[in-house]
Amino acid sequence: MNKILLIIQREYLSRVKKKSFIVMTLLTPVIIAGFYGITIYFSIQGIKGTSNKIAVVNENKTLTEKLVSTRNATYTYVNQSLPQMKANLATEGYDYVLYLPEFNLDAPAGIQLLGTKQAGLTLNSKVSDDIENVIRNQKLKESGLAQKDLDNLKSSVDIDMKKIGETGKEEDSSAGASTVIAYVAGVLMFMFILLYGIQVMRGVIEEKTNRIIEVMISSVKPFQLMMGKIIGIALVGLTQFILWIVLTGAISTAVVKIYANKSTATKTEVATAMKNQSDSKMLKDATEKSPIGSIQKSLANLNVTKIITLFLFFFIGGYLFYSALYAAIGSAVDSETETQQFMFPVMMPLLLGYTLSLSVITNDPYGNMAFWLSMIPFTSPIAMMVRLPYGVPDWQLALSMALLILGFIGTVWVASRIYRVGILMYGKKTSLKEMIKWFTYKN
Repeated sequence: MNKILLIIQREYLSRVKKKSFIVMTLLTPVIIAGFYGITIYFSIQGIKGTSNKIAVVNENKTLTEKLVSTRNATYTYVNQSLPQMKANLATEGYDYVLYLPEFNLDAPAGIQLLGTKQAGLTLNSKVSDDIENVIRNQKLKESGLAQKDLDNLKSSVDIDMKKIGETGKEEDSSAGASTVIAYVAGVLMFMFILLYGIQVMRGVIEEKTNRIIEVMISSVKPFQLMMGKIIGIALVGLTQFILWIVLTGAISTAVVKIYANKSTATKTEVATAMKNQSDSKMLKDATEKSPIGSIQKSLANLNVTKIITLFLFFFIGGYLFYSALYAAIGSAVDSETETQQFMFPVMMPLLLGYTLSLSVITNDPYGNMAFWLSMIPFTSPIAMMVRLPYGVPDWQLALSMALLILGFIGTVWVASRIYRVGILMYGKKTSLKEMIKWFTYKN
């Protein structure tokens, strides 16, 4: 046990003391926050700033209702034929020409959107929706409805989502917040397991090619060396993750305070202008529907402490499960270029769990597929973290944790059988058939 602790200490300190570790640990939360901030900012600015001028050539005598311009699409009806507009599109100052041929309102066909540049998916969808609305409005008016009645048909629906807790009490819930947390947890889990698992493999390859391992193996058993390396790098990842949580929390708190301070003046003015109880209720409702209020309401009934604690467990469990396999791969090759044929079978279950978790589980977190993905040790670290914000029964959680521990023990046993032979093999191309032979060798 003392020898394993010494190897853990060496692996941990040799990585934590590197300048690259310190710099990336401090900068990564800032870089990630900046990346998402820039992406969101330019996405919003792009949506706000995009304005397409569309010339409408309407040859449909039945469709008399006209398209209404919006911020992102300005419709102008022109008295030119389609060939004329196609020829004069650039000189007339239009981006696109929308051609509405003669068609039956019950079965629109032949509509075209033409331009010197390819229309984006968003614009195409918007123009389609606008045409559908115009046709629907005209058909409703023809049925005898007045414009006032037509406007009354439109209703804004805001669903207040509730979840019945174990005690039978209603709790506020948010599919949006649960989905966001599920996506973030799934991405982080996939990234960490892959990143630190590959570090184990690279460490084994480096020591093997430098022949350091021959000296080390004379003092410790291969199993002790493998376990020390795996646990040491796991502690490095855990240290980095905890520091990222602290730094991200500090940055998030600072951003929320800045946002709150900017909106304080406006809220004060509104509160001063309100003189009766109904106005105060309006202020309360407006505050709850603000971005910060929505986030706070969404997170209020999510057990964030439980989610973080279980994330640490499944991170460590998933890392240990896959790192043993990566250590076996590292021991079987002489260079990193030879690892591709062995890494693919190991990465496939992890990639499959990641893909299915973010597509299937977020849509049906309580289905059979979600259950089995969160139970099988190859996929459970990611799948269970994606399911967790939606609520998972305690017995399923306990079963998944137990199966992951058993899976880790079995994986370590299998990997150690390969590792004990592979670390001393040099100058020979290794195949899966050869690794199976190593597995069957007796001590």
